[in-house]
Amino acid sequence: MKFHKILFLIVSIVFISCNEKKASPFESLHPKEFAEKIKTTDHPQILDVRTPDEFESDHIENAKNVNWNADDFETKAAAFDKSKPVFVYCLSGGRSKKAATKLNELGFTNVYELDGGFLNWNEEGFGIPAEVAAGMSMNDFNDLLNSDKKVLVDFYAVWCGPCKQMEPFLLTMQKELADKVTIIRIDVDKNKTLATQLKIDQLPTIVLYENKAVQWKTTGFISEKDLRKQLQ
Repeated sequence: MKFHKILFLIVSIVFISCNEKKASPFESLHPKEFAEKIKTTDHPQILDVRTPDEFESDHIENAKNVNWNADDFETKAAAFDKSKPVFVYCLSGGRSKKAATKLNELGFTNVYELDGGFLNWNEEGFGIPAEVAAGMSMNDFNDLLNSDKKVLVDFYAVWCGPCKQMEPFLLTMQKELADKVTIIRIDVDKNKTLATQLKIDQLPTIVLYENKAVQWKTTGFISEKDLRKQLQ
């Protein structure tokens, strides 16, 4: 009888432990909540954990650049006040979630992460002055798709590593395949409004259109060999 009671106690403890939710080391906030939290915080510590090139292209006002991929991330992060709230963001949320977890490990007690990153921030209408929102309109873009040939659109940015790797063979293909497919390259930093409207949230993004309809789409690096297969 005593054995059964002990066994029941052990099973109960294991069951409770397995079903217990692990507390998140940070709080992920929608852009509106993120903006309001910053507004109501005295001297907010805002960390942009993207690369310096990304930061220079555009960033949240008063943010400091602390590159997540740099070797000195922890050293630079340690310069901020751990007892005060810290706000973290990147392009789409991948790096900022890792950075937010690390900040918690380093002793920061109130860590807020921008859900969806800077792309979501812009999509929700925050931090896009009229002069920055300029660029190609949706009507202009649709005009480019008005072709009897297939149209391949490469959405890129000058600071994007994979984009730089793909640029040489895309330019070569642009000339070689001109009679079969129109290859267009669009810099998202110069066309922020268009990128937001088309929901381009990863770079590079390659989209193949035929008769104005999407036939194929991929994100991230793709080799020249694999890309040519899609255009056969």
